[in-house]
Amino acid sequence: MKKILFLFITGLTVSASYSQDVSDALRFSQENLTGTARYRAMSGAFGAVGGDISSLSVNPAGSAIFNSNQVGFSFSNQNIKNKSSYFGPQTTDKENSFILNQAGGVFVFKNHNPNVKWNKISIGATYENTNNFNNEIFSSGTGTNSVDGYFLDYANYSNGGAPVPQEFVTLQPNETASDLYQYLGSNFPNGQYPNLSGFSAQQALLGNLGSIIAIDEANNPNSTYYTNVPKNGRYYQTNDIYTRGYNSKVSFNIATSYKDRLYLGANLNLHITDYRRSTNFYEYNNSPLQSNATISSISFNNDLYTYGNGFSFQLGAIGKVTDNFRLGVAYESNTWYELYDELTQSVYTTRQAAGGPILNANVSPDVVNIYEPYTLQTPDKWTFSAAYIFGKSGLLSIDYGIRNYGNAKFKPANAGFGGINNQIDNTLTSTGELRIGGEYKIKQLSLRGGYRYEGSPYKNGITVGDLNSYSAGLGYNFGSTKLDLAYSYLERKSKEAFLASPGFTNGANITSKLNNVTMTLLFEL
Repeated sequence: MKKILFLFITGLTVSASYSQDVSDALRFSQENLTGTARYRAMSGAFGAVGGDISSLSVNPAGSAIFNSNQVGFSFSNQNIKNKSSYFGPQTTDKENSFILNQAGGVFVFKNHNPNVKWNKISIGATYENTNNFNNEIFSSGTGTNSVDGYFLDYANYSNGGAPVPQEFVTLQPNETASDLYQYLGSNFPNGQYPNLSGFSAQQALLGNLGSIIAIDEANNPNSTYYTNVPKNGRYYQTNDIYTRGYNSKVSFNIATSYKDRLYLGANLNLHITDYRRSTNFYEYNNSPLQSNATISSISFNNDLYTYGNGFSFQLGAIGKVTDNFRLGVAYESNTWYELYDELTQSVYTTRQAAGGPILNANVSPDVVNIYEPYTLQTPDKWTFSAAYIFGKSGLLSIDYGIRNYGNAKFKPANAGFGGINNQIDNTLTSTGELRIGGEYKIKQLSLRGGYRYEGSPYKNGITVGDLNSYSAGLGYNFGSTKLDLAYSYLERKSKEAFLASPGFTNGANITSKLNNVTMTLLFEL
């Protein structure tokens, strides 16, 4: 018989495990193109160019290209439009946000002694919003599979391939849904049930208390579960995903120059993440009423909050092959995040029998699952660059970066992450990122353009597709002050799974189009 565990703070439960999936690892491994307007207008192709505050994020040697101190601030407006296709019908959702995109400064210290070959040292500090999570995706259509498969899969197979014991999905006298939900989250896995996670047992509990699933044999402790959802193969379903938050990076830079021919630099980076995701899945079927009460509608809500910080470093070099031609190489280490997850869930259902009343179930435990902290190691990255400088009239630059997303890993290994790490290795792949940028100067006016391509991080090329982006911009040099503007357009296709479960794999095909306008104000000191 189970015992109820009450914590000091009512409504909170501490659990050892949560159901991470591949998309969680990818979310914090990828970065959007951010930075100054000049950097964005040239699609970030600055690995061998330097001389821009945001160039430090690609190659830390870039700060040694500066000849004077510089401080800058960038503001950005992002508009994202998501077109969703789910079993035919298309829906569209938009999200608009305005943020402080970048801020930082570089300070140059020159050595005027002609006998010293290392003639310059620069230090810098920058802040960048590397990923803006503000987004909303709405999908609707008539699916052929019911969400009951999600709850059945957890109920019948999550206990080491066996059903979840009945006592963990059935309320005892004077026991509430909050009591049992909290107990499951705090006490599993344990020595008696080493293969049953608290999260898995909670999903079975929600399904049973919501009458989505039921127990086959009430007196059989090893009984399996069956569904109360009619199997007519026609289920009207909607899924609303609402996300908020950011990934940001604070970098501390140092670089040096050898005879203005070789530039070397290093960054120490502090990463901060704050991510909130609210999902509401709704399902309705209008099957003829049967003698036993059957489910006609289901609403399943999940609110996830992930937060934490991380650390990484970068090393880079830029060499002048000639006065006009430069080559660059940069290495970005893994980022080691320490992350925390909090999750709340609720289920609402409606059921009715032929000739009987409508029965509503409201399973809202009002419990916040607080999971043990864990580490995510994102993959490292190499960037190779080349640039040609046309005197004072302009430049042409190209960067190529390589990152193996399959190297992302959750840790510690003994915390049950072996399965998801194997899935990451089998699902994600190494991909290349190409950036091309150019600039042409007409006295104080600069005209810029760029193109960016990144291959799919998935081996199937479908879950998240290839990325294509175009950019343009202009800048005006007022002397000690510079004003830059940039516009960029990005398009990417993906397949958004509604719930991470083998029992319910339905998802929508999403086409995301992102428009961004950035303004930067720079001051030379």
